Amino acid sequence: MGARITRVFRNFNLENRVQREISKGKPNVAPRHAVQLPPTVSASEVEELVKQKNDPLLSHLRNVYVESTDPVAAEAEPSKRVAVGKEVERRPLRFSVPASPLGLVDLTDVPKGKLTIAEALKALGSHQHRPQQWTPEKIAQEYSLDLKDTKALLEFFIPFQVEVIPPKTTTAKQIKASYD
Repeated sequence: MGARITRVFRNFNLENRVQREISKGKPNVAPRHAVQLPPTVSASEVEELVKQKNDPLLSHLRNVYVESTDPVAAEAEPSKRVAVGKEVERRPLRFSVPASPLGLVDLTDVPKGKLTIAEALKALGSHQHRPQQWTPEKIAQEYSLDLKDTKALLEFFIPFQVEVIPPKTTTAKQIKASYD
């Protein structure tokens, strides 16, 4: 009820108030900050300034020493890549996604001791479905991983786990768990 009363007062004489605001003149723009423009320079004067030698800058330039190496030698063998002064062994992919949904570059090999996401999910799924066959030792050997890292991966990373919570009443419908 209080809302109706406030609405009446809020909408009272609304059209006249709107017309009054619309008919008002626009506010004046704030004055611009005074800026001193640089003196005009002719094209010939600019050319002279560019052609003049600057002795301090030249002496600094003479002190600069640049050393470069040829990148072609590093790309000679594609199976081994150079990373900060040491060679990293690489292994071919064991499993990959058939299409690249994210537009990522298709990988052909990865560094030893590392996994792609597709390989990690495949290894974790295999271990979850058949833990006797896919032991941490076999996964570490198959994907060239460290055994300690493989055990930590299997213990702490669970990609998908379904928990069926039993209903509080016996008459409620329940999803039956089926494990393959």
